[in-house]
Amino acid sequence: MPEDVPASVIADLRFVGRSGGAVKALGGFRKGRHTLPDAANATTNAFLGRLCEGELTEQAEQLFQSVRAALGYKRKEIALTTSGPQAVLSARDFTFEIFYTLNPASPESYAITQTLLDVKGVDLLRREEFNAVFASLFTELSFTLKKGVRVEAVIDAIEGLDHETTLRVDYPSDCSECQISVEEVEARVRCTGASIDMVFPRAGAPRELLNEFLAVRSAFQLSKTLAGLME
Repeated sequence: MPEDVPASVIADLRFVGRSGGAVKALGGFRKGRHTLPDAANATTNAFLGRLCEGELTEQAEQLFQSVRAALGYKRKEIALTTSGPQAVLSARDFTFEIFYTLNPASPESYAITQTLLDVKGVDLLRREEFNAVFASLFTELSFTLKKGVRVEAVIDAIEGLDHETTLRVDYPSDCSECQISVEEVEARVRCTGASIDMVFPRAGAPRELLNEFLAVRSAFQLSKTLAGLME
């Protein structure tokens, strides 16, 4: 596995985990007093923020204590803020966000999105203690393309490679995005023009997702156009 991963590449990675549940199961919901939301908007999401306060506060505090103990952070190196349906853990080496929101298609349920971002370097993502804290949490990894790219250019670059290449590409007629298959990489890889997104078949720790990302990055070295996306 390559060791010389630029810090700028790591900083543009977002590790995402998703879960959720029923609004009526939240600790703050009182049957007979509260009515289940019938739409997802600013008002009902603010209501959700009040209902989930107990769960979010407990979840965020547990994470704060786990990170502080595992990585040995001092008080000035880690902070936790909670506001409405969101909690933000700001640590010396990374940021972690927890966000509750109503499901637009089914507003009687909510979704929780947990995002690891602004990681300062690859060494942290490989540390045993760090991966133990975030084990089996993330199912998605997104890499922001700072300059963006035309999806057509990505398609043409892959289709222009030798037919024995480890890369394959599929796309709709409007080329709004493309799906890239990389040999020996389980994740589904999607290019939207603004980002390269990877969706994994099972939840994993940061190091596991990083390894798959680096495999994709290595495969992209077959093309100057593709290689330039991940520099």
